[in-house]
Amino acid sequence: MTDCIFCKIIEKEIPSYPVYEDDMVYAFLDITQTTKGHTLVIPKKHVTDIFEYDEKLASDVFTRIPKIARAIEQAFPDMVGLNMVNNNKEAAYQSVFHSHVHLIPRYGKEDDFSMTFADNGSKYSKEDMVSIAQSINKEIKK
Repeated sequence: MTDCIFCKIIEKEIPSYPVYEDDMVYAFLDITQTTKGHTLVIPKKHVTDIFEYDEKLASDVFTRIPKIARAIEQAFPDMVGLNMVNNNKEAAYQSVFHSHVHLIPRYGKEDDFSMTFADNGSKYSKEDMVSIAQSINKEIKK
């Protein structure tokens, strides 16, 4: 894809700070460095988001993430946790439309990164929860 910044990074048309590379995956430092060591893991094959993955591509990308995460942890002994974030589609805050996974090291609650989730559980009855689960399960079985 000619206009994709991540494809250009893979092709070395745009410089990056690589941390891992093989035939299927490229991992490099995010230029924002939300926290020290913030790394992006991307498939070398251009896919827009998780909805375009097939099983092989998912395996190629996601089996490498623990190795990269452990390397980050070893490189920064003061790290106390790690967020793995994957945004898909604009409404979910995806800003580069080449699939990527953020590995964001955490150094404490005051490290300038936060994620919060609203607790909407009280809005759904047991029957609602069963219906939601069944709807998803039905699609998985197709």
